[in-house]
Amino acid sequence: MSGKRFFNLLLLTLVVLLGTKGILCEARSTGFAYVTTNGTRFVLNGNSVYLNGFNAYWLMYMASFPANRDNITATFQLAAKSEMNVLRTWAFSDGVERALQTSPGVYNEEMFEGLDFVISESRKYGLPLILSLVNNFADFGGRKQYVQWARESGQTLENDDDFYTNPVVKQYYKNHVKAILTRVNSIIGVPYKDDPMIFAWELINEPRCETDPSGRFVQEWVREMAAFVKFIDSNHLLEIGLEGFYGDSIPPRREFNPGNVHVGTDFISNNQLPGVDFATIHLYPDQWLPNSNDSVQAAFVDKWIEAHIEDSQSVLQKPLVLAEFGKSSKLPGYTQDQRDKYFAKLYEDIYNSSSNRGHW
Repeated sequence: MSGKRFFNLLLLTLVVLLGTKGILCEARSTGFAYVTTNGTRFVLNGNSVYLNGFNAYWLMYMASFPANRDNITATFQLAAKSEMNVLRTWAFSDGVERALQTSPGVYNEEMFEGLDFVISESRKYGLPLILSLVNNFADFGGRKQYVQWARESGQTLENDDDFYTNPVVKQYYKNHVKAILTRVNSIIGVPYKDDPMIFAWELINEPRCETDPSGRFVQEWVREMAAFVKFIDSNHLLEIGLEGFYGDSIPPRREFNPGNVHVGTDFISNNQLPGVDFATIHLYPDQWLPNSNDSVQAAFVDKWIEAHIEDSQSVLQKPLVLAEFGKSSKLPGYTQDQRDKYFAKLYEDIYNSSSNRGHW
C-alpha cells in the first residue's frame, strides 16, 4: 500500500504478518543462521518457523536522527516483549526530502547509517527484517521517481509503467539493489548480504502495471530482478511484494480478485519464477470493495484467503505470508469494535489453516 495509508493503518495495529509463536527468536539467540524453505514451510536450523510480526516503514528515517534512536530501540523492545519474530520495513527513500538515494547511485550517508542502526538493533533483539527495495507508489519516491530520473537523463518515457521495461530505469534499480546488498554495516561491520538477521529481500512494495493487463511486463521484470538479486546474494530469501491479484495463468482464479481487477500482476506465474522463495498477499477489503457492507467483505476475505492457501500448497508449493492487512479509520462507519472483530476473524482463519494444513 502507499506510505500514507501504511502509516494510518500501522497506528491501528502492530500485528500484520501472521502466524503463531515459533522458534525463530529462540534459534537466533543461540546462533545466527539463514532461514530457508522446505515446501510450504520456513525452516531454521532444521526446525519449522512460524511468522508473527509487524510493518514499520519509518524505521530508517527515524533512526537517521541520532536523537530518535531511543524510539527505535523501544520499538524493538516492545516487539520482542510481544514475542514477535519478524519486521518488514523500507530499504529505500528516493529523491524526496531527506532521501536515502538523492539521485541515481548517490546516497545520503546519514540515512544509510540509520538503516545500519535498525539492522544492528534487529540483531540485538532477535528480530529479523524483511527489507523492501522500492515502492510502487510515489510515497518515498518509488518507481515514479526512477522514471523521472530517466527523463531527466534524456529518456523519452510515456508513463510510470516504463519502470518495468526501460533499460536505463532498470539499471538504476539494479544499481540500488547492489548498493543495498553490498552495504557494509557501519556499526557491526557486516555486509547486508552476509547478515542472517535479514530474513528476506522484497523486490517492490505492491507492484502494479495497469497499462499491461496481460502481466508480461511485470513477469519479465521479476524474472530479471530476482536473478540479479540472487546473483549478488544467494543466501537470503526473496519475495516479490505482491498483493495477491490473479492474472491470466489460471483464468478462473481471476474471479477471486476484488471487483475483477486487473493490475498487471499474476499471483501464480509471478511466484513460480526462479529465485522467488515465498509468496505474499495483502488484504484491504474495505478499500478494495468500496461501498460494500461487512458481510460482503467478510465473504471476500474467506474466499481470498482460502484461494491463496490452496494455490500456495498445491500449485506453488511455497510458503505464504499475509504481509499486510488493515482497516482504514478514515472510511465512513469505522469503529474500533468493527476493526477488532475483523482482525479476530483473520487471526482465526490463519491459525486454523496453519494447524489444519500447513504454514503461513
